[in-house]
Amino acid sequence: MTESKRRQFLKTAAVLGPAGLLVNRNAIASDNEKPIGSVPDAARGHVLRTSGQLTESDSELQENSRHLPVAGHSQVLVCGGGPAGIAAALAAARSGATVQLLELAGCLGGVWTAGMLTKILDVSGKSGIMQEVLAALAARGSDVAKRSAGTVYDPELAKVVLEEMCVEAGVKIQLHTMVVGAVTDESNRLVAVITESKSGRQGWTADRFIDCTGDGDLAAQAGCRFDLGFGEDCTCQPMSMMALVTGPRPEDVQEFIRETGREAKARLYKFMQDAGINPSYRAPTLRHLHSGIYSIMTNHQYGVSAFDAGAITKATIEGRREVHEIVRGLRDLGGVWKDLAVVATAEQIGIREGRRIKGRYTITSDDITTGLKHPQAVCRSKFSIDVHSLEIAGNPESIEALRARGVRQYDIPYPALVAADVDGLLMAGRCISGDFFAHASYRVTGNAVPMGEAAGKAAAASIDQGIMPHELTWNTATSKTNS
Repeated sequence: MTESKRRQFLKTAAVLGPAGLLVNRNAIASDNEKPIGSVPDAARGHVLRTSGQLTESDSELQENSRHLPVAGHSQVLVCGGGPAGIAAALAAARSGATVQLLELAGCLGGVWTAGMLTKILDVSGKSGIMQEVLAALAARGSDVAKRSAGTVYDPELAKVVLEEMCVEAGVKIQLHTMVVGAVTDESNRLVAVITESKSGRQGWTADRFIDCTGDGDLAAQAGCRFDLGFGEDCTCQPMSMMALVTGPRPEDVQEFIRETGREAKARLYKFMQDAGINPSYRAPTLRHLHSGIYSIMTNHQYGVSAFDAGAITKATIEGRREVHEIVRGLRDLGGVWKDLAVVATAEQIGIREGRRIKGRYTITSDDITTGLKHPQAVCRSKFSIDVHSLEIAGNPESIEALRARGVRQYDIPYPALVAADVDGLLMAGRCISGDFFAHASYRVTGNAVPMGEAAGKAAAASIDQGIMPHELTWNTATSKTNS
């Protein structure tokens, strides 16, 4: 094969559809291509092939443009099926909108399920969908779930509960699907999202879009500005690998179980150190979920970018290795630990920090330390400035000094959920608009749910009123907020 032939790839094409996305309907297909206008049958294994050419150095591939099939149109498209995305989809559907929900993992729930978080923080005073979820997890869960009012939960049960809620509300769900692109029109309005999945590369159109990806992937693809991390180096909080374990009887390890009291974490850390076990997370957490099943969080992976797949892969491998090493170390102690074993490690390593998308309002450290009250509040938060050590030696003094100021209960304003740079786009969850310190407080999932609920209601309301989300005043979108 000649060098030129080796570099040249076969071409194919398929039609995309709505305005703004078609490249060239009059292109001539070669003998190896499907005719223009034909869409590959993904269910039968057909693919939309890529064409392109390698550069002489083999360091870059120039991919040729191609027509993409539109997989569907909905009034509201929610990208990300974690705590924020679930609430956004439910709220929009219950408001009468047609809703499509796209999720990367093989289940709904995000960090709750694929991430095995097992604890929902900052739920006090939250009404609406947050209370529905907690009530379902408590009613169908273990005695531990009931005693904790659903805040300590079984991630496997959560998968089923969330799926049932969305299906009942009429939400269309597609799992195993990653957002990889976005298209805006000449007026800078978001009109389509591009995804990759086993069905290939597809386009999705909608009237309103909600970014619940956690890392702000959709907003970034749409061209929105964002902030990241702390300081000039954009240092982000460490990642953690959650795991489920089994073996000890709850009564034999009660002093180490987090729900026994705050001192349980320090007690477990000292116990591990005395035994020659040194977890990279200095506040290891053990939670009893049900029967003989516990969750543990024992590791920190420092300096990992949420946007570097290679670095996340390395962190995942190292985190999983550390979990197993710690479990082996405890098991070797014998006694109550003699049968300790790993049941499962999380499908997704826990990512605390990604992009903070620029919104129509930016929540600041002053807002959370002075107790912001905003006329368009979607919920109130009172969680602490929870900055996990940015490096193993601890946090800089500037971070610790602000943490010492504490947090006064503050509002999360609706404009912080509205993208500043692109029309038709809302955000919910940890990717909303805020500074590093504010994010360290509002990022917990007890806040993500009411944010998502607000975004879903606002998306539907803006459609009904014929205006863009940034033109909507929150108190006109709903008569009941999360207080």
